[in-house]
Amino acid sequence: MFSLSMTVQPQVTVPLSHLINVLHSIKSSVGSSSSSPPCKSGTHKEHAPDPELHCTEPPWSLRELGLSDLGAQQLDELVSRVLPRWSPPETLRPPGGQTTWRTSHLSTHSFYYNKNGFSSGALAMSYSSRHPSPLQSVCTELQQWPAWVPNRSFKTLKSKTRRLQSVADRSLDSEGFTPSFMKGFLTRDKGLEVENLDSLVKDKSVPEGQQDSFKRGFAEGFLKAQALTRRTQDSLRRTRLILLVLLLVGLYGLSKTPFISGLDSAVDPVQVKNVTFEHVKGVEEAKNELQEVVEFLKNPEKFTVLGGKLPKGVLLIGPPGTGKTLLARAVAGEADVPFYYASGSEFDEMFVGVGASRIRNLFREAKSNAPCVIFIDELDSVGGKRIESPMHPYSRQTINQLLAEMDGFKPNEGVIIIGATNFPEALDNALIRPGRFDMQVTVPKPDVKGRTEIINWYLKKIKVDPAIEANIIARGTVGFSGADLENLVNQAALKAAVDGKDMVTLKELEFAKDKILMGPERKSAEIDEKNKRITAYHESGHAIVAYYTKDAMPINKATIMPRGHSLGHVSMLPESDRWSETRSQLLAQMDVSMGGRVAEEIMFGQEFITTGASSDFDSATKIAKMMVTRYGMCDKLGVMTYTDMTAQSPEAQAAVEREVRLLLKESYERAKALLKTHTKEHKNLADALLTYETLDAKEIRLVLEGKALETK
Repeated sequence: MFSLSMTVQPQVTVPLSHLINVLHSIKSSVGSSSSSPPCKSGTHKEHAPDPELHCTEPPWSLRELGLSDLGAQQLDELVSRVLPRWSPPETLRPPGGQTTWRTSHLSTHSFYYNKNGFSSGALAMSYSSRHPSPLQSVCTELQQWPAWVPNRSFKTLKSKTRRLQSVADRSLDSEGFTPSFMKGFLTRDKGLEVENLDSLVKDKSVPEGQQDSFKRGFAEGFLKAQALTRRTQDSLRRTRLILLVLLLVGLYGLSKTPFISGLDSAVDPVQVKNVTFEHVKGVEEAKNELQEVVEFLKNPEKFTVLGGKLPKGVLLIGPPGTGKTLLARAVAGEADVPFYYASGSEFDEMFVGVGASRIRNLFREAKSNAPCVIFIDELDSVGGKRIESPMHPYSRQTINQLLAEMDGFKPNEGVIIIGATNFPEALDNALIRPGRFDMQVTVPKPDVKGRTEIINWYLKKIKVDPAIEANIIARGTVGFSGADLENLVNQAALKAAVDGKDMVTLKELEFAKDKILMGPERKSAEIDEKNKRITAYHESGHAIVAYYTKDAMPINKATIMPRGHSLGHVSMLPESDRWSETRSQLLAQMDVSMGGRVAEEIMFGQEFITTGASSDFDSATKIAKMMVTRYGMCDKLGVMTYTDMTAQSPEAQAAVEREVRLLLKESYERAKALLKTHTKEHKNLADALLTYETLDAKEIRLVLEGKALETK
């Protein structure tokens, strides 16, 4: 703020603006001013002085200014000399017609002029330059412009009306620079004027004849707006209700998730009474081992009286489909105790600590119902080796909890844990030590006797021909597990139903076995006569070599019906399971494999051999390589094994390759000599295959003996 001060008396120094205001008030009171009063009501706005300078009460009195001793005439003279003279612009115009003062409509150097500039046609306030007043002289000496200097201090208005008007004026002035996004915020607390309909009609100047229509339209619009508001509120209410329902459903679902409940309701025990050891076939050794566990559960005092302890865990190890789960159910059924089932994958969740929590809850429930059996299938998924992995930093919590529950500080007497896995190499060493899994029971694939028992067990559940001998099917299903044999019987029953038969015969069982071993028949495959003839001689070569070679497996069937990726097949049927094989048996298998390519070469020439012998060469090469590198059946290399050929010297690798080539060449020559010897039998068997497509062992023997076949 700027204010220019002058000294009226040596003892008093007052602001210039205050002195001017006092003198103006004195001038108006004595009536010495030639202009109209500054605050007179009814004065036109254009001729009124600035209200900011003349409509305020003087903050100084005559006594305070030291002018109380002056008379009225002296005061009038003082006012006339100090204050500038007011005169119309034409009286100030010089004789030449030009004036030194003019009205400026541009921005000036003064804040007052810039804010309250004179409008067009208004009476401008001018200063007379003819008779400079003492105040003007003082301002000139001080190098100040002799203008009215506004004092931007707080102003005190006389009435509430003027104060409200001033606020309204300032709000209107501020609209020019107030941002639009701030206007609503600044005016949100202002009350809204309440108007009635009559005042609205009056303000809108609606004619009397149209007032009723105006009121009716206003009422209709109000009702429509009210209805729209009601619909909007109803929609919002429905939306809130739907969101509330979804929230409650989500909360209910979260309450069932593992990270809230820890373990779901799948921990309830299962009473197994309909499964006993009589339902388990083909694994007699495993049944005998688990019979001891059943005795522990039935009569624990029989063993604890001597100081022994109940076993804590039994680990069942074996290939898939051998009956590990069935054995665990049989243990619970025989002992008539609660049976808790859990899969290893059930303990793994995306939330940290869920697996350990499930383990704790499972064992807590089991201890409360002891004695009982806990069966954990696919144990390797939860009991795998513990490793340091930044991707799974909490993966060890579940197995650590399992280790603590099985053999930790708190005992779990009466709870038997049975685990099953077909990948025991992946289990953690701390899990399979004594004290946790005390017993390890191997459940292998069934032998011929076991397969016969399993086939008879499943044949009892279907309508079957009484003449069927299960041991024949068992001999041709080497390597089948219990699940594979169940599938075989089921496929045979489906085939008999499709063919419209009343019972399952040996033919359907053979068909199901071939389908499992070689794939389904491709009856839609169109094979020309040339390729069919080559296939017939190729398969006949295998059969001839197998039939006339010592120590070769007996032939079960030969066919040229396409199955899977092969155009024909000769199946061999061992008389019994082979736990080990002699060198003569291995060489016989190689000779049989070479019979197909040798037959093509003899009958069609070197130029017409086919790619059908690729799988035969694979099996023959594998046998020869195993004989040289693993079995020690090579005279030149001796009884030495070569497990990793890449780690051997180049000389050793070359020697092994020479011996393998020698074995394969000798086998090829033996098969070639045998087929040249039995050329007639070879041709007869090929013609029979072209006629009947499929021949069993009995029919093959009749053809090779030169006898006629019965019409099929």
